[in-house]
Formats: sequence, C-alpha cells, structure tokens
Amino acid sequence: MAELKNRLQADLTAAMKNREKTRLATLRMALAAVTTEEVAGTEARELTDDEVLKVLAREVRKRKEAAEAFSGAGRAEQAQLELDEAEVLTAYLPKQLDDTEIAALVDEAVAEVTTQLGEAPGPRQMGQIMKAANTKIAGRADGGRVAAVVKAKLTG
Repeated sequence: MAELKNRLQADLTAAMKNREKTRLATLRMALAAVTTEEVAGTEARELTDDEVLKVLAREVRKRKEAAEAFSGAGRAEQAQLELDEAEVLTAYLPKQLDDTEIAALVDEAVAEVTTQLGEAPGPRQMGQIMKAANTKIAGRADGGRVAAVVKAKLTG
C-alpha cells in the first residue's frame, strides 16, 4: 500500500481521537477520493505515492476553486471552510516551487527542445516544452503557472 495513503489513514485516526472536525472531514474526503481513483477503470488497483499526490493536488485545486466561487457569492464563511480544507491537504503535498525556480526549469526544458529541433522553439512548440517542463516540475507547481512562464518565454 502507498506510504502516503497509510499516513493519511493514520492522521485520520489521530484526528478522530483529537476531535478535529475540519481535519477529520478533509482526510475522510481525501481518502474517499483516493479510493474512488483506485476503483476507477476496468479493474481495481493500488495507487502509488505519485498517483496519490496527483489526487490530493486535484482536491486542493477543487477546494480553492470552490472558495473563489463562495467568495464571489458573498458566502465568506463557506469560502473560509474550503480554504481550511485546502490547507490541510497542502501539508501532504511537496513544497511548491517559486517563480524563479519554475523559470529555471522552463529554461532547461527550452534548451532540451532547442537541441532536439536544432533551432530555437517558437509558440508552436509550446506543447513540447510543457511536456519537458512538467517532467522536471513533477507536481511541485500548478500547470497554469508553468504555462504562463513558458508562454512568456516563447513570445519574448
């Protein structure tokens, strides 16, 4: 079983014992999302730690989007609850890269694609650069942030 999933289950038990309502609800939701992912498809399987991290990152993104929607609708209390849940899940994700680290990794990806093509890549090669950059970044930054850096690099 994935070590991260075991850690989530152990933390769930601790949250039950300590009567931490928000943490308990968030961890239950996260484990349910992991289980759903495990049984999705044609046959059940166990997720690796990387796959569990992807599920958790997706859940954090959902919470942040929901918080924005609640804020826009004037429901500050519900928005804060969603942000609190996102914060609980963020503790299980790897440290996020800052903009300078993302830019450095994108520069490396551009250099790789340049050597493959034999010329400087343009906006049409954004997909190739994103693929190379995402393998280096591996979930440590939001895809939208990476895409913005790649786009800025390619357009000048």
